[in-house]
Amino acid sequence: MTQASRSKRVSGSARADLVISLLLVAAAVALPFLVDSRYVLGQVVLALFYATIASQWNLLFGFSGIFSLVQMAIFAFGGYVTAMICFYFGWNVWAALLPGALAAVVFSLIIGLACLRLTGVYVALLTLAIAQTMYLLIVTDTECFTMVGSICRQFTGGAVGFARFGDLGTRALLKGQWLVGNYAIVAALFAVTMTFTYVIVKSPIGLAFRALKDNPGYAVARGVNRFQAQLLVFGISAFFTGLAGGFYAAHFQAIGPGILSLSQLLFIIAIAVVGGVGTFWGPLVGTVVLVAADELMREMGEFRTLGLGLIIALSVILMPKGLVGRLGDLVHWLRHRNGTAPKTKFQENPAAAGK
Repeated sequence: MTQASRSKRVSGSARADLVISLLLVAAAVALPFLVDSRYVLGQVVLALFYATIASQWNLLFGFSGIFSLVQMAIFAFGGYVTAMICFYFGWNVWAALLPGALAAVVFSLIIGLACLRLTGVYVALLTLAIAQTMYLLIVTDTECFTMVGSICRQFTGGAVGFARFGDLGTRALLKGQWLVGNYAIVAALFAVTMTFTYVIVKSPIGLAFRALKDNPGYAVARGVNRFQAQLLVFGISAFFTGLAGGFYAAHFQAIGPGILSLSQLLFIIAIAVVGGVGTFWGPLVGTVVLVAADELMREMGEFRTLGLGLIIALSVILMPKGLVGRLGDLVHWLRHRNGTAPKTKFQENPAAAGK
């Protein structure tokens, strides 16, 4: 592929991403006017949280090759710090969100320093152990830290967690329409997260991340510092994941250790796998598919989990690249069939094939 055809393909991809983004913005603006059900709108807000977390896990694994299983722990850490600042110091939630996100970054960098010297499955095992240790430390916290009225509260909230420490202010401002306000805030958070992720992926830093994933030896030989680059992507991912955790706690006005359950982590990974690991729009597509499927099977009882497992299994077997990857292959096939695919240098100049 020549430089001109490569540039044409990149610009075409950027235009497609821009069109998709504009359509999504239009759909996001129209959604509150089209949906009357508070339950449905609440599920959309929850899905946006899932998509945000999955997009940052995809940045770690899909684009950088770091198979971390600590993503929900970072999400919970950001939410817990935000809730604890509000609960113990009486801060406004909006003032506590940034410290919560920065605390999640510090937490992730400590984890990174501990595990990024490792590779592959060892990173996964160590990060999973850290997440499970965090869960156990919270649920086994029974020591009285402070008295709230006549109730003794643990430092981490223990198995109960924290509740009613503040909200995003939409209840007082919008009254009965507060959920629409929260939806707008969470949708804006998702949009900012995806925009920043897109800039990172398309930048020279993102190229270094992908090089370390595809061919670490070659990337290091070309001057990429593997440890520094992977620590950087760990911190970037943690900032938006921790920020989403703070917004999650503020939206529900509660946060507890249940968010650290293994099922939550596996659901996030399944979202990325079904949508397409290493594709920009994969986490969003995977969220739409799995959340919709989960809702449709809600009345199926124990078969609900079986149905989700079947969808994930079929996706892995039939679409290893995920839905977005399969769609990309289909578009590429149609272009070749119609003769619009970019030509190689031998197709452009047959005489070159004999040289």
